Amino acid sequence: MAHVSDLIATDIEQYLKNHENKSLLRFITCGSVDDGKSTLIGRLLYESKMLFEDQLAAVEADSKKWGTQGDQIDFALLVDGLAAEREQGITIDVAYRFFSTDKRKFIVADTPGHEQYTRNMVTGASTADVAVLMVDARKGVLTQTRRHSYLVSLLGIRQVVVAINKMDLVDYSEKVFRSIVEDFSAFAAQIGLDSVTFIPLSAFKGDNIIAPSEAMPWYHGTTLMGYLETVEVDEARMQRAPFRLPVQWVNRPNLDFRGFAGTIAGGAIRPGDRVRVQPSGRESTVARIVTRDGDLPLAVAGQSVTLTLADEVDISRGDLISTVDAPAEVADQFETTIVWMHDEPMLPGRPYLLKIGAKTVTATITDIKYQVNVNTLEHIAAKKLELNAIGVCNLSLDRPIAFDPYQVNRDTGGFILIDRLSNNTVGAGLLHFALRRAHNIHLQHVDVDKQARSNLKRQKSCILWFTGLSGAGKSSIANLVEKKLHALGHHTYLLDGDNVRHGLNKDLGFTDADRVENIRRVAEVAKLMVDAGLIVLTAFISPFRSERRMARTLVEEGEFVEIHVDTPLEVAESRDPKGLYKKARRGELKNFTGIDSPYEAPETPEIRLDTANRTVEEVADEVLRYLLQHEILESGGIES
Repeated sequence: MAHVSDLIATDIEQYLKNHENKSLLRFITCGSVDDGKSTLIGRLLYESKMLFEDQLAAVEADSKKWGTQGDQIDFALLVDGLAAEREQGITIDVAYRFFSTDKRKFIVADTPGHEQYTRNMVTGASTADVAVLMVDARKGVLTQTRRHSYLVSLLGIRQVVVAINKMDLVDYSEKVFRSIVEDFSAFAAQIGLDSVTFIPLSAFKGDNIIAPSEAMPWYHGTTLMGYLETVEVDEARMQRAPFRLPVQWVNRPNLDFRGFAGTIAGGAIRPGDRVRVQPSGRESTVARIVTRDGDLPLAVAGQSVTLTLADEVDISRGDLISTVDAPAEVADQFETTIVWMHDEPMLPGRPYLLKIGAKTVTATITDIKYQVNVNTLEHIAAKKLELNAIGVCNLSLDRPIAFDPYQVNRDTGGFILIDRLSNNTVGAGLLHFALRRAHNIHLQHVDVDKQARSNLKRQKSCILWFTGLSGAGKSSIANLVEKKLHALGHHTYLLDGDNVRHGLNKDLGFTDADRVENIRRVAEVAKLMVDAGLIVLTAFISPFRSERRMARTLVEEGEFVEIHVDTPLEVAESRDPKGLYKKARRGELKNFTGIDSPYEAPETPEIRLDTANRTVEEVADEVLRYLLQHEILESGGIES
């Protein structure tokens, strides 16, 4: 493999030293389908002499089989490695490539143009300093061009190159170039892109890639490589920002050393600087900046270091160390933008895990304010977010976190959402600002607590959560269990699905989103009743495991008893006490559980009741025996 540097042959050590100290630029190519993104990257690899001889031979052979450029090398095949990409001539997945010049190292992400691969494009753009937005000179600014421009703006990429490609196919017309510049500039102002550089080029022929094109003497601007070698990387900008160190690891090799390790996400730090640990708010002074190569007098954004402090401060993985004079904000409720990346839709009220830096907390989308139509920038009302949808949402966490707005610091303002069951990443988000109520609402300490109320009632408060299909017998069993508990002198309350929908939840329908919100509200009410010292019985279909799991997490260990009223669909349908199954079968009742809406049966309930062959009396007594065996009730008065 040839390289532009002669030092490889004459002084390899000096070359490696120079290479190690080069700055690194991450950039993406994006834009509409067939605008030439993969061809451009292939050309950059070729021109920077970063190809081995066998790679060049392989792409020449592949060009004859898959290529679209006749007898010429199809540079796109250097990047499009999937068989489906080569067959269709499109980019599907994000492809990363590394190359370098004498001045800088580069990592480029080739992102897909199709709308259905929006999540792939967002993934590639999340770490980029620069976006190279491709425009086909023959087609001008298209809908997909605008969509990717909006996503680039949304993800905080400040430096944008509009590469007007395929100029050779419009006879290198200056008029065509100026027309596209004028068209895109108007749109860029609308979405807040204020640092845009326009370059006319031909990725296939190499015009204005490395050297100025003789075919376009009217253009006097930079070449693409000249721009990439000189543009400011985001890391340099972040070195001027307030200091931020997300703690990734507490370094404790022996009794005499405790340090806090991580990669600096913003600003600079020196020994003697006063710092604040967030979210706790404790303060101390930096004693040392420790690295593998020895202590440093100064550390800046992008460096991985270990800080030791002058005082013994309780710091854990996921905390954030900031300077005292410019600390991060702390809150537990936010306005955010969320890009949904999973086939199952995002539903408000459903709990997810949120990971920001090294910290993981439980998060709930409390409200979708609107969904953004990325093609028109129109704001659309939405009750859920489907795959690739982008929405502005309110978000609530189970504890406060330290953060910066995403536009200020992408590392401390960006997060991912994780499914609690599968551990799959289902969404990516950007924090805008803390909601005012996050600062105005605080938990009030009370002297009479749950234990005191339970002791007064001589019982252990808990939730008996009955779940099952409509017609399974949930309400009948729960009603009889409550009667038996009442007869034994216990303090109870029964929350029944139909009764709650006449009052608290009368504004909710039966869509998946409404069902999630229905159970969220019931779970919160049940939690308050447990705190009041009551034995709470709930009789709801509650079809989704995720919401039942959420209800369980609201109370302490041992206070949630999941009772699956396990009745086969055909048995429940044969009972049909309210005639609902018949309506659903006739199509008069939409979103009916078991017919056209799913029921996710519990996997490991505390109690499973088979009501197909047993009486209500028998299964009610089984519930009471469980409560006795687990010391929720005191023994006496119940047959064993």
